[in-house]
Amino acid sequence: MQFSMPVSLDCKAERKIRANIASFAWNGTPQGHEEKLGKHNAYVAGSADSDVAILFLHDIFGWKFTNNRLLADHFAKEVGATVYLPDFFDGEEVDEDTITTPEKQAKFDFAGWFGRNNKDIRGPEVFEVARILKQELGFKKVGAIGYCWGGWAAFRLGAKGRNLVDCISVAHPTFLLPEEIDAVGVPVQIIAPETDMMFTPKLKAYANQKIPELGVGGGWNQTEKNGLERAKNAAVTWFATCLKL
Repeated sequence: MQFSMPVSLDCKAERKIRANIASFAWNGTPQGHEEKLGKHNAYVAGSADSDVAILFLHDIFGWKFTNNRLLADHFAKEVGATVYLPDFFDGEEVDEDTITTPEKQAKFDFAGWFGRNNKDIRGPEVFEVARILKQELGFKKVGAIGYCWGGWAAFRLGAKGRNLVDCISVAHPTFLLPEEIDAVGVPVQIIAPETDMMFTPKLKAYANQKIPELGVGGGWNQTEKNGLERAKNAAVTWFATCLKL
């Protein structure tokens, strides 16, 4: 079985991303605050007194996207963790109008965005933030959840020998490679929609076969198109179990 990851986006890959970018806006007002986490701006939800942290690795919509911040609030309250949602795009994110404006979505420069936010550039930043949580801020347990773009980053954080997180969860992981699955050394939860052009049936099957072979423990939740609340609840249950002190 062979897989490949393009260095730059070809037309086929870009079409797939455009098909997945549409989202929806939740109602509600985020309850957290903003602070610095290393060199990164970050949205922080939950009590600073918690011994447990969750690193939220955002999707293409970025750290200011209301849906992401509301999810961080849910995780903080329901898991009892401090949730950190850093900005990994240097202030750049897809404007929320892109959700409902097809013309604006069509004009978005995916290839340029990917070049500015590829794994070689953002990977070391993700590792440094996780190191700060684990080593400098002294959280006893740290989990990571990656949505879409953040999925590959969660897997890399959980690689054998890295010792930065205690478990990971990913939802609709994009740009994920089989070798990143092979390298994981912590418990893994995968939340996958029934139809996903980026996390393909071939890659799903590979993950479903490989992760049990690694002996790290794992969970698999497949959600329907409108199952985002179910997906959130699955992640809450996962972290409440894996991060229990």
